[in-house]
Amino acid sequence: MDTSVGGLDLSSLRLIGAAVTPAVMVSGCGILATGLDNQVARMTTRVRDMVREWRTLPEGHARRALLREEIVILDRRHALLAKALMLDYAALLSFMVTSLLYLVQRRFGVPEVAPVVAFSLGVVLLGGIAVYALASLRLSRRAIRLEIKELFEEPP
Repeated sequence: MDTSVGGLDLSSLRLIGAAVTPAVMVSGCGILATGLDNQVARMTTRVRDMVREWRTLPEGHARRALLREEIVILDRRHALLAKALMLDYAALLSFMVTSLLYLVQRRFGVPEVAPVVAFSLGVVLLGGIAVYALASLRLSRRAIRLEIKELFEEPP
């Protein structure tokens, strides 16, 4: 069966398309990594600011207890987002491996299923990132509720 159209080999075009699709996912992972890294950096700065504030308050001050609770929450969020960032880099590598497998498939006899498995792994890792990000978001709400509670329960 002839797979050429106008002198172009369609199987080669399919191969290029299959190799480019994971490359787009690599780019998406890179953008996601930037966002996650920014969140982690902001949390690090916020924890340092809160610790600095905690140190300036006198022993027994009510705000110290609140700051302690919030720092614990931020620490947990930081850990979740750090794990999400590690999964993101693993997904990025998985998509890079997918592209590589597609490109060398014919030359080295890579099984047809190998790139599909590598790509599927990347997608599963992206799902893990979403789970960690959602857990972090939930903790963020808890920290905000603590601040709101302090704001509205403060005596006049």
